Amino acid sequence: MGVLRGKKLAFVFPGQGSQCVGMGRDLSENVTVAGELFERADSELGFVLSELCFNGPEEELKQTVNTQPALYVVSAAAFEAAASVGLAACCAAGHSVGEYAALYSAGALEFEEGLRIVRRRAELMQEASERFPGTMAAILGLSPEEVSDVVSKASNSGVVVAANFNSPVQTVISGEAKAVEQASAIALEMGAKRVVPLNVSGAFHSPLMQSAADALAAELDNVEVTAAAVPVVANFTADFETEATDIKTNLARQITGSVRWVESVRRMTDAGVEAFVELGPGNVLAGLIKRIVPEAEVVSIGDSASLEAALSWYRAARCE
Repeated sequence: MGVLRGKKLAFVFPGQGSQCVGMGRDLSENVTVAGELFERADSELGFVLSELCFNGPEEELKQTVNTQPALYVVSAAAFEAAASVGLAACCAAGHSVGEYAALYSAGALEFEEGLRIVRRRAELMQEASERFPGTMAAILGLSPEEVSDVVSKASNSGVVVAANFNSPVQTVISGEAKAVEQASAIALEMGAKRVVPLNVSGAFHSPLMQSAADALAAELDNVEVTAAAVPVVANFTADFETEATDIKTNLARQITGSVRWVESVRRMTDAGVEAFVELGPGNVLAGLIKRIVPEAEVVSIGDSASLEAALSWYRAARCE
């Protein structure tokens, strides 16, 4: 486990669901280091991922095998853009696939190495989804403890688990369609404000992904991971990690384990973090963090205008 010291700013990286057509284009066109990263990604993958990010089509971008590497590249490009103007953090965290960009930012993964394993992760998760179909739904208005009770009551209908603890009043459940439907009904009976079915291709972060987790663990044996230069909060442990062996283990376990985002954010604030910079498309994590820690300062960087605004904020806030 790493020990935090120095600056009290954290970098955070979004996961699947934050993607949108056009993401990364402005950074690529206006920030040299970001544009270079997209060129390296296109070369590594053997197809023009940048074109898919910039122009779509949306349906193709939304396919898991494309979404995950696309998010990794856009988030890594946003990080490089931020680093190029002097922004630095004492720790990092990422939501689901965002953890790979966090590890890149912390120096634990080389860019191409990270891109290759993210692409393979996406392929394995897609394959698992086809073999073991499932779905996900967001429950709004119940506490994490209440949602845990919900999935326990619905377990007689099949596999269903609490997959993403996103905020104190938003938890995503995942599993077999019948069981997720049953859990959704129970949640509404227990007073949930809303239950929102998610447009996803499978039951991510559930036992239905076990085949992907096993295969990814084998793939990670051949991936070069080094000790992180700054601590990264792992989704699986919700704690600071720096050692290469632990990082690999947690990445494999993350596939079937819950994304413990609420605990992860609180772990960082408990260690003294007062401000967060979200790097990548959209501002989903910014919204979640404000619900978890209302007093935290949060900014998002996804294009050159938000980069400039974040730099002004960074200097004014004396994060440096």
